[in-house]
Amino acid sequence: MGGRGRPPLHNINMKIKIQKKIINIIALLLAILIVCLVLTIANPFSVSAHSEHVGSSAQSMVTMETSTKTVLYQKNPHKKLPMASTTKILTAITVIENTPDLGKKVKVPPCAVGIEGSSIYLQNGEELSIRDLLYGLMLQSGNDCAVALAVITSGSVEKFSELMNKTALKFGAENSNFTNPHGLHDDKHYTTAYDLALISAYALENEIFSEISKTKKHTAPWEGRNYPRVINNKNKLLNQYDGADGVKTGFTKKAGRCFVGSATRNGMQVVSVVINCGPMFQETENLMTRAFNEYSMEQILYPGQEIGVISIEDAKNETMKYGVITQRFYPLKKGWIDNINYGWTLKENLTAPMNAGDYVGTLEVHLTVNGTVSTIMTENLVSLEDVHSKNIWDRLKDIID
Repeated sequence: MGGRGRPPLHNINMKIKIQKKIINIIALLLAILIVCLVLTIANPFSVSAHSEHVGSSAQSMVTMETSTKTVLYQKNPHKKLPMASTTKILTAITVIENTPDLGKKVKVPPCAVGIEGSSIYLQNGEELSIRDLLYGLMLQSGNDCAVALAVITSGSVEKFSELMNKTALKFGAENSNFTNPHGLHDDKHYTTAYDLALISAYALENEIFSEISKTKKHTAPWEGRNYPRVINNKNKLLNQYDGADGVKTGFTKKAGRCFVGSATRNGMQVVSVVINCGPMFQETENLMTRAFNEYSMEQILYPGQEIGVISIEDAKNETMKYGVITQRFYPLKKGWIDNINYGWTLKENLTAPMNAGDYVGTLEVHLTVNGTVSTIMTENLVSLEDVHSKNIWDRLKDIID
């Protein structure tokens, strides 16, 4: 028999339980989505939305503009691979950042003598400056220099590898793991083209690293001999590519031919990483030339640039101009400057008094390419002028008016 009436209590309870489960699932999915969006927006090292996937003979490749860490071209940018002696880029910057006196003379430890692979033929107990060892590391890719520097800096290769990993994370290289300072093969020693580009871009910001990286030839004392040790750079682009200024070659049978090259033209520096690439020099030349032909550094923000005007409560001058006080550049293709627009948020309850330079909000710079909008930079918004509070006479005038 059918009829109307109140459904059984256990049915109601069952429906309530099901509804709660559905609500909990929806809430969980929304939370995950929000976290993903926040991470995407907050991570300044994500691959830009307008970077191009390009054909390359490399197994993995990234070409990046160094000052903004913007990826221009990519292929398998996050594939974890061995990288041979390009490891030494991280080794060098780790030593530089953790050594107060690079001119200090040190003795070569016995464990650094006779390391397989490339070498500058260090001798047990030989005295060299840490700076000379860095030149041997970066120019001639001395594996013996790598071990010597690791032990001198941290006491052991294992402890130095831990320091390398901490340094890499500081640069945003989250998909890498380093177990040695030289790059000889280890299944647990790997990076990605994107991480290696980040590491290289940050290393190149260091003046000492940059100077060593672009040096074609260096001479150092050679204990027991009446002539100096001559250390030549294996990076051929330094002699044949206009603007070349770094950084490091690498090769093992497992990793293949690996190369990180950099060059600067017209105020723009690019770094190009190719991993497991037979024609590594030619490929790097082609990618950097393409970058210089297609991109240029365009000024996006100007010191003192006014973004807007807002009314300020209790202010003598009633309004306040706000904007940015820093200049920022970004690599853009021809015509892309017209696709730049701004979005911003201001703090609530802005009141006088305020000083010029006080933080008032956040500015986002957006770039639209082929219908896709991406946030290319964020910047603090500040007051561009002093904002004074009304005094008693100002308030009296307001009453009279």
